[in-house]
Formats: sequence, C-alpha cells, structure tokens
Amino acid sequence: MQKGKLYLIPNTLGSDDLGRVIPPYIHEVINKIDHYIVENIQTAAKFLKLAGLKKPLRRLTFYVLNVNTTEAEISSYLDEADKGNNTGLISEAGLPCIADPGNVIVKMAHAKGIRVIPLSGPSSITLALMASGFNGQNFAFNGYLPIEKTNRIRKLKELENKVKSGNQAQIFIEAPHRNDRLLDDIIKNCSVDIMLCIAKELTGENEEIIVKPISSWREEKITLGKVPVIFILGN
Repeated sequence: MQKGKLYLIPNTLGSDDLGRVIPPYIHEVINKIDHYIVENIQTAAKFLKLAGLKKPLRRLTFYVLNVNTTEAEISSYLDEADKGNNTGLISEAGLPCIADPGNVIVKMAHAKGIRVIPLSGPSSITLALMASGFNGQNFAFNGYLPIEKTNRIRKLKELENKVKSGNQAQIFIEAPHRNDRLLDDIIKNCSVDIMLCIAKELTGENEEIIVKPISSWREEKITLGKVPVIFILGN
C-alpha cells in the first residue's frame, strides 16, 4: 500500500487577510486532507475556513500537538498516513517546525518512510532578517532568551560577541508580555555601536520595522507592548 504524505501547511502571522501571505495552491491542498496535526483546534479550524475549506469541519480529524501532548499520543499521529491518507501539519503562526514544535512529527515521518512536503508561506524570522540589512549569509536563531535577568544579560553579551567576532546576525524572540523588559535589558547592556532591529507585527496592518544602533535606542526608547516581535542584533 502506498503511504500518504505529510504536508507542512503555512499559516498567517495573525492577519485574517490570507491573500497577502498564503499562496493560492493551499486551497487545493487542504481540500485533499482529512487529518490534521495542530496546536489549537479552534484556531486551526478558523484558518482552514479562511483558506477555502469546502468540506464540513465535522469530517476532519484533529490531533493536538502542544507542550501537554505525551509521547504516547504522538506515536499514533501518523497512523492515517501509514494507511495511505494524507495528513497536514499546521503551525499556530507562520511555518511549521520553525520556532514551532512540529519537528517531532517530521522526524517521525522520515523514520516511517512517509514523504514530507513543505509548502511556502510567511516566516517572521526570515522576513525580519530580510528587512534588517544584517548579514543574511551568516545568522543564528536563538529562540527565547533566559527569563532570569542575570542569565539573560549574560546571554545578550554572548550574542553581541558573536556579532562582533563573526559578523553573525543574532535573532531571538520573547513572550509578548515580556517584550519591553527584554528591550530595556538590550538597550542598557549592549554596546552602543551594536545595531538592533525590532520587527513588530510583521505582515499585519500595524507592521513596524526599526533598525538603529543602541546609542540611538537609548535616546529614543519605544514601548513595544504585548505584540509579536522579532529582535535581531547585527552590524
């Protein structure tokens, strides 16, 4: 029996205007799939309807993948693909497996001999790097920095040294409610000549991208608020 495929389906970064960032062929793909692995069923269902799902939602099967999902549960998530049925993996925002827990599913698919098909869509990480003017040939994504202040400052100095010694752009994120705390630590502890890019609400109506040296950030600090933000240190 021929196995089904695992489609990695891009989501928006928060806007309901899918036409700006989601390729039209996603409409065709989602109408060939009845089984989805998602972080949140409600938001995934909303995305599928916006993307042009024709079949009733009750005909779909959803498998939840989040921090509370056990290994025992995950082990059965590709059973339908083993039987020949296509399965879709949807992130909460942007691309599956990029700053997203879906990689465990993709790893399992390769082990089972299930074909993995990544589909193009928006990534706040790459969009921010594109717009920063920093080195796009040598960069690192660091995920979340430590929450504890002393460890966070130590990590910032480590990232700054990588920028200075290797011209490697350093990308990181933070939980929205801690954005301004992180920004304050960056401004107070990084060298005045290091460049900082702040990319807020990318692809949204209130999108804002600001790039300037720490010396300028110290003169005119902004309030980020509880919104999606990408931080990048660079030269």
